[in-house]
Amino acid sequence: MTREVKLNELTALLEAATYPLSVEAARAEFDDVRLVYADGSEPLSALLTRVDDEQFSSPDEAQSSIYSTIPVEGVGEPGQSEGEG
Repeated sequence: MTREVKLNELTALLEAATYPLSVEAARAEFDDVRLVYADGSEPLSALLTRVDDEQFSSPDEAQSSIYSTIPVEGVGEPGQSEGEG
């Protein structure tokens, strides 16, 4: 069964893993996870194929690497800010 995880829930998901964590191990551990974007979704294992790292030393490092591979359209409209009223 596929788990759908919103971007704002990614931190909790990554914190549940044991570190250091290789990218290959992360792909296997999260093979049932689908990240839900503002404009669709993508399997987390597919996104992990695009990261430049071979291993993550912490949840923060994993999250940073993952966020750097998310398409800009996935996080919302360009120029959009939650702080604007």
